[in-house]
Amino acid sequence: MTEDDKSELDHKAIAIETFNATWDLLDKDMRSAEENDLMVHAAHTSRYHWGQVGGPTEAERGDWQLSRVYASLGKGSEALHYAKHTLNTCLENEIGDFDLAFAYEAMARAHSINGNWAEADRYVQMAKSAADNIEKKDDREYFLGELDKIPRMP
Repeated sequence: MTEDDKSELDHKAIAIETFNATWDLLDKDMRSAEENDLMVHAAHTSRYHWGQVGGPTEAERGDWQLSRVYASLGKGSEALHYAKHTLNTCLENEIGDFDLAFAYEAMARAHSINGNWAEADRYVQMAKSAADNIEKKDDREYFLGELDKIPRMP
């Protein structure tokens, strides 16, 4: 095994480990301030390492996770920044199915966090349309459940 091969395996292992660690923190009902910081660091670490060894799909999934992390922290500007990256990567690389639906979900969630209800609703509708193209029924049902969790206009 060459040093480049070892480096690639190291990047991939770190990307996976920190992606999963981010999910573990996102799934917690209550997080401490320290856990919130750790979640942000883990998500950025994962995205960096996927950027070293992954392709467009891994990049957009990392950006999606960053958007979700920032949305969970009420940081709408950052959430929207990464949601836009996610959607642009999907569109530019013709990534569809589950990923495109979640790109629209990220846009809707970020706009919702920012109180931009009209844009949030517009992206919810786009996400619902994209959900029709999610091939696996279980994935589609999971997605629609997540979409329903987006805060709506009070």
